[in-house]
Amino acid sequence: MRKLIISGLTGAIFGLGIAISGMANPAKVLNFFDVAGSWDPSLIFVMGGALITTAIGYLLVFGARKKPVFDDDFHLPINKTIDIRLVTGSAIFGIGWGIAGFCPGGAIPALGFGGIDVIAFVGAMIVGIALARTLDGLRHKPAKAF
Repeated sequence: MRKLIISGLTGAIFGLGIAISGMANPAKVLNFFDVAGSWDPSLIFVMGGALITTAIGYLLVFGARKKPVFDDDFHLPINKTIDIRLVTGSAIFGIGWGIAGFCPGGAIPALGFGGIDVIAFVGAMIVGIALARTLDGLRHKPAKAF
């Protein structure tokens, strides 16, 4: 139960940060990508702040602990290969983010604001995830997720 509460609080803090930073606003995100037009560079600071915070967090957590506080082990990716699946998935993610102005991290908190555009995006994202998992399962045994 404690693990679930901590996860919920962590998600709420993340969602609040996404909302305050403007990452849940597709217009702000699309203006960031519009370098030749109404470019809004403010999200560089959001991304830079997130990168710095994450780097410090990783250093503190992995440098000081053998295991996490609320779990038995750290769940880290074991596949470190850059292959066609990773590159293709990253390209699809970037193209979708540039077209819609939402990424999954910004879309989930944006559901709290309502709006058909975010509901359609999250719905399409769920369908895309299900389709990718189905196609992946047809090709080979899916990777074990933790």
